[in-house]
Amino acid sequence: MKNLFCVFVSLVICVFSFNFTIVAESNQNISISAKAYVLMEAKTGRVLYSKNADTKLPMASTTKIMTTLLCLESGGLDEEFVVDSEAIKVEGSTMGLTEGDVVTKRALCYGMLLPSGNDAANAAAVKIAGSYENFANLMNERAKEIGMTRTCFVTPSGLDAPGHGSSAYDMALLAREALRNPEFREICSQKKAKLRFGNPPYERWLTNTNKLLGLCPGVIGVKTGFTDAAGRCLVSACERNGVTLICVTLNASNDWQDHTALYDNGFSLVNQKVLEQTEDLTIDVVGSEVDSVTIGSEDKITIGMIGDEFDKITTKAILPPFVYAPVTIGDEVGRLEFYYEDKYIDSIPLYMLESTELYEPKQNENKLEKIISKIKRALGM
Repeated sequence: MKNLFCVFVSLVICVFSFNFTIVAESNQNISISAKAYVLMEAKTGRVLYSKNADTKLPMASTTKIMTTLLCLESGGLDEEFVVDSEAIKVEGSTMGLTEGDVVTKRALCYGMLLPSGNDAANAAAVKIAGSYENFANLMNERAKEIGMTRTCFVTPSGLDAPGHGSSAYDMALLAREALRNPEFREICSQKKAKLRFGNPPYERWLTNTNKLLGLCPGVIGVKTGFTDAAGRCLVSACERNGVTLICVTLNASNDWQDHTALYDNGFSLVNQKVLEQTEDLTIDVVGSEVDSVTIGSEDKITIGMIGDEFDKITTKAILPPFVYAPVTIGDEVGRLEFYYEDKYIDSIPLYMLESTELYEPKQNENKLEKIISKIKRALGM
């Protein structure tokens, strides 16, 4: 029943939902072997190249991107525990877990993203949610939050199951979200890693199955996948000159070459754009002799854009209505958000650029009345 439900949900979503960015079929002359693919600019979500981008297909072990992300977000990454003895009894690639092994969630994340351990994925699912079914519910809830409208997760490892599948576009959205997590980005970019686990725990090396890390300049991850039904699947990310592109290929006969060709062509299209604060900002201060202080940031965000699209970028300052004195230069007070076509890109922190002390009233001056007056003014009352 659960698998039939996933199939039904996927069909309904496909009819009634729309994507973050409208995906257009590409007319470029690149020879790509994949049945479906997407090349996306990571910050804006803008699609540069695509084919069959919204077609739901099996995606094999690229599923572990979601499993790892949920594992990282669950917390307690370095707490040791004994793996579930049934969870690790699984076919396919493993990280080498055996019954009674003591591990951490962090080790399981490495086990999923480097050697693509199905045992690691199952162990993580049971530890976090108690069962594969409960964990699949968490996966699908998170997918909905990300905006993945052509996806249904059934297994934590990506092994084939009725209804389990995604689209190239959805997997690009997932990679985009996962790469915002610093720990995920760090793990998936490593060619090898030394971990400690076992019974008793001892150190051993795990090797990344993603050969693109050594083949294509700038590649920083993300995850390989293969089953007989899915074919060769690959989700990768590449950074050059501060711009990051994400590439997804599903059912490809030559995924290494596909990704290299798409990156070489994609980076030739985009121009580097730096997003930063361009307007003066202030915030009202209560309890000070001054009514307001200036705020700002020297932080910057680098994105890749095609042609003159800069007018599609907008900003929004996220700030409290006022702050209380005293304030000090360097105190973080809010953030400046950047949007591309009204869709969120990223944000930079906003800091106090001035200091002000707590107001000390003079004799016969009613301090409370002045503070109340400032609060009313700040709230527009």
